[in-house]
Amino acid sequence: MSASTSTSASRETYAPRRVGEIMLSRVAASLYWISRYLERAENTARLLDVNLQLLLDFHAIDDETLKEHWIPILRSADEEEGFGKLYDTANSRNVTEYMTFCAENPNSVFSCISAARENARQVRDQISMEMWEVLNMAYLFFKDGEARRLWNDGDGAGPLYERVKSFSHYFLGLTDATFSRNEGYEFLQFGMYLERADKTSRILDIKYHMLLPKITDVGGAVDTVQWQALLRSASALEAYRRFYMAEILPKKVAEFLIFSENFPRSLRFCMQGLDDYLHRLTNTGPDEYPTPPERAFGKLLSDLNFLSIEDIFRSGFHEYLVKVQEVLSDLDSHIFRVFMFYPPVDVAAEIRIHQQEQQQQQQTRSSTTRI
Repeated sequence: MSASTSTSASRETYAPRRVGEIMLSRVAASLYWISRYLERAENTARLLDVNLQLLLDFHAIDDETLKEHWIPILRSADEEEGFGKLYDTANSRNVTEYMTFCAENPNSVFSCISAARENARQVRDQISMEMWEVLNMAYLFFKDGEARRLWNDGDGAGPLYERVKSFSHYFLGLTDATFSRNEGYEFLQFGMYLERADKTSRILDIKYHMLLPKITDVGGAVDTVQWQALLRSASALEAYRRFYMAEILPKKVAEFLIFSENFPRSLRFCMQGLDDYLHRLTNTGPDEYPTPPERAFGKLLSDLNFLSIEDIFRSGFHEYLVKVQEVLSDLDSHIFRVFMFYPPVDVAAEIRIHQQEQQQQQQTRSSTTRI
């Protein structure tokens, strides 16, 4: 793909690639955000579905209990304030509607799918026809009202969220089968791993402390159904059971979702994927981290390789997960500055430069004519 000279000029002091290998910044940004938005839509759909099903295990729930159940979901998406502007009560219908359909909510399932499709439309010539068709079908599923009809149906919202997850899985499979292994693929994978790591850390932070409000309660007796729900929020229940083959314990749940080397949604697995594609994008060695955001990320990955769950609990479970989110946010900003930032054009300055060039050309021609 062709390079953008302005993108190259906005890079850090090191040169990640040869100029001829750098893709257009707008293409890199669109591919990166396609995978992030679609991954976000899938994670939100799974989280809403699991929490709706969890309510079925309770016989009597008052308004306050419902609020305590749903507010953490809004907080995990930083949407508690936005929700409060549109709804008075945090109950099942209001929260699921806001997080599924609300166009004013940039993190709703519909908004994420719409944003993924719009980014795909902008780089339609860079992705396969099959990838575009899946994103378009997901968008039309909401736009044509089929998603709303399923949500209103007597069978509940389960079929709706299953469709959303299926769209995401189709896209991932088609990307793997139809997209060339070039820099575009690297941006798609990098975006997916970053979004996935961020969401796993948020699910752990919000859900774990909702079930264990005090750090002194870690290891106490908590209803197994709730811990199963936490694992299902990350599609990790079966994998956890195959690994531990024992009862579901709070510390083991946290340990699995943070340290598992093989489960594709654990923090460690996602960080290893991020590390791999980071070095591919920047064309640096496996142990090279030239910039502060990369060094912070490298330290975090090293900690995952050497720390234990006891170490994290001693230093502060919530504090550790907040640090993870901060490092990922800084890495996202770094990738944007290096690969996706396109300096705004000063139109007036461009016109002045063009006029000066024309005047110089006219003066040169006049001088030549007199000679």
